[in-house]
Amino acid sequence: MKPEDTPSGDPTSEKLALNANLLIIFGVTLMAVLGVASITPAFPTIGNQFGIPPEMMSLVIILFTIPGVIFTPFFGVAADRYGRKRVLVPALILFGIAGFACAFSQALGILFGLSTFLVLLIFRFFQGVGAASLGSINVTIIGDLYKRQTRTQIMGYNASMQSVGTAAYPTIGGFLALFGWFFPFFLPLLAIPIGIGALIKLKNPEPTEVTSLRSYFGDVAQLLRDKRVLGLFVIGTTLFIMLYGAIIYNLPFLVTTVFFVNSFVAGLVVSLISVASGLIAPLVGSLARRYSLKILLLVAFPLFALGLFLIPFAPTLWLLLIPVFIYGLGMGLAMPSVQTLLVGLAPLKCRAALMSLNGFVLRLGQTLGPLIMAFVISFWGFTGVYWVAAILALLMIPVVITTVSSLRPLKIDD
Repeated sequence: MKPEDTPSGDPTSEKLALNANLLIIFGVTLMAVLGVASITPAFPTIGNQFGIPPEMMSLVIILFTIPGVIFTPFFGVAADRYGRKRVLVPALILFGIAGFACAFSQALGILFGLSTFLVLLIFRFFQGVGAASLGSINVTIIGDLYKRQTRTQIMGYNASMQSVGTAAYPTIGGFLALFGWFFPFFLPLLAIPIGIGALIKLKNPEPTEVTSLRSYFGDVAQLLRDKRVLGLFVIGTTLFIMLYGAIIYNLPFLVTTVFFVNSFVAGLVVSLISVASGLIAPLVGSLARRYSLKILLLVAFPLFALGLFLIPFAPTLWLLLIPVFIYGLGMGLAMPSVQTLLVGLAPLKCRAALMSLNGFVLRLGQTLGPLIMAFVISFWGFTGVYWVAAILALLMIPVVITTVSSLRPLKIDD
């Protein structure tokens, strides 16, 4: 099977414009990162309200993410077989309703004589079912709608939008929690108008080639045997192992214990990664035209290594911001490049399945990162975490070279 449209240097007639399709895609992206980032600042308040110890509050995240591990591949198959809208619109509506219902879990638990925390976890699970497809179907639709350099540029803008949400939601959620534990759960309601907009306004080329399930899964299996696909999966998983293991999980502990600041300041430091990523990601399309996606990836991993290696040596909190910013620049280059390369390897008829499987392996990295780095801490402490992660970044450079060397032409020209 040949890729439908791998990154190419051929000119395209598409003009980039902020139209209804793009607004819907960006809205879906903002919802995809809303479910965790907006409520974690409210965890102390929620725990006090429900009488739940801090270690039990992790269930609020786990019950939300488990559906993504279980259902994401199935939703990808459904999007290929029945159309993107038929998966996306119900997912957004379910995400919005179940997320909003979390705000009433205490009242409903008392009304029906149930554990109020159990009711909250049930609603979080169904909200997670709604969220399961969002992080992959938005990238799938970008691959459907845009080709060549326009696709790369949109991937960059989408990554920037994701960074904006990741950086802003903790502040918004923390502010809303000042008025009550349940106010952050009003935010998922935004998914409902986005779903209605997708139903009415999204003009997506839905798959029309209907093949037998045996033939379809044969095509997917053939894609998964492609060394380029497997390599990009490995690269994406490693990105999330480093991000969630060394940065999101461990950096707040490092900041609070070494520099004696509160959790709010630690959160701001971590958010700087999203700021840096958001600044560089929109430039990926232009940089890809000038250089190549391969070069951008090869630049990203030394940036990761440099930033990670320098973090333990920062003598002050202000100087710590420099390696954190360097790391964020690497993320802004790497994520849209990997997504662009991967989405270009799949034809329309099974693209959603491939991107859903990519979402699955990213969640795998999200899970493995804290586990691996917790093991490293037990032997080498916080310093060891960043050195091991830096070595991992350097080890990925030959993987990048091997993976993308056969993707020709890699340079994206006008």
